[in-house]
Amino acid sequence: MANVSVFNMEGKEVGTMELSDAIFGVSINEHLVHMAVVQHLANKRQGTQKAKTRSEVSGGGRKPWRQKGTGHARQGSTRSPQWKGGGVVFAPVPRDYSFKLNKKEKRAALKSVLTSRVQNNKLIVIDELKFDEIKTKKFKAVLDNFKVSKALVVLAQDDEKVIMSARNLPAVKTSRADMINVYDILKGDTLILTKDAAAKIEEVFA
Repeated sequence: MANVSVFNMEGKEVGTMELSDAIFGVSINEHLVHMAVVQHLANKRQGTQKAKTRSEVSGGGRKPWRQKGTGHARQGSTRSPQWKGGGVVFAPVPRDYSFKLNKKEKRAALKSVLTSRVQNNKLIVIDELKFDEIKTKKFKAVLDNFKVSKALVVLAQDDEKVIMSARNLPAVKTSRADMINVYDILKGDTLILTKDAAAKIEEVFA
């Protein structure tokens, strides 16, 4: 089992914690990690883009000139794609970009990125993260204690004071332990877990 240091909010080491190898010590599968990121981004797409084909643009009902004898190339409509104001060839239409990953694949990808954070020393475990008021400055001070500016902060359960304190920091995102995903972990650069959140992750994704 991986043995990691546990810190307090001031950045001082207050103990150690053993992390399960089943979650934080697996062999990294880069292909599944890539697929999980692609799926996350694809599922976020609205898919509402639309352009008109030649059958949908207005006008162009009459043949612009006769078929033969004018010296021009033959034309059937002024709304063909080569004309100004014409339709778009193979125009995009509203569609659903989402696709499915198997449950086991998603879990394997998640375990891979959690393991990579441990191996790259990008995982910080805090004994607890609590504030007596909503204050961005206090949250920023905690990050400064660890020399971190970009992070995903994972809590065992929702804590409004922590979440609201972090909300105005553009490079910081908070998440609940049972709601984490591969994309947010990778984008966050550093992963900060409370001790309870680390235990919750092991419980949920074991």
